[in-house]
Amino acid sequence: MNNAWIARRSLLGGAGLLLASPLGAQAQTAKPRVAIQTSHGVIVVELEDKKAPITSANFLRYVDKKKFDGGSFYRASRARGAPEKGSIQGGPSYRTRRFAPIAHESTRLTGIRHKAGAISMARNEPGSATADFFICASPMAYLDARPGAPGDNQGFAAFGTVVKGMDVVRKILASKTDGVPQNPSMKGQMINPPVAMVSVRRV
Repeated sequence: MNNAWIARRSLLGGAGLLLASPLGAQAQTAKPRVAIQTSHGVIVVELEDKKAPITSANFLRYVDKKKFDGGSFYRASRARGAPEKGSIQGGPSYRTRRFAPIAHESTRLTGIRHKAGAISMARNEPGSATADFFICASPMAYLDARPGAPGDNQGFAAFGTVVKGMDVVRKILASKTDGVPQNPSMKGQMINPPVAMVSVRRV
């Protein structure tokens, strides 16, 4: 039935068909976008929901339930000797109830690399990610999966990219970081005071 319908449409041709087709294709391929309104400005991310469906759906679940509202960017991890490079980490308020952890979508599976602007999930061991995420202010290839490397070589689960607001990302990265660390590895990385997430919504 679909093939017959397509055949009839192709016989019609004409300008109307040429104009309508790109619009239909755009509607089918549009990727979800989310605006993160912070006290420093707005960051808009576009999610790769087809390449990383589990991670994207999990992030959108927190967005739709408004669980990021009142959260913060609390960590700025800067490269030694290159403070303009690194990543910022954020998530819901510590009082927010989180959903169950999700399966790990490796960069080997998704093909989404940790380039400048990538948004990715924070985790401990693979399969432990819930809500906290980070945004790369610079390329960070060492966060990709590294098959053959010793130990935990599965990397982190990138699932989208910043399409607006990299200036805000860099501003947050440059924040004062003398807050109390959650563990020794975070010493000198805790933003003080944290940068508030005012609201996080689909756009």
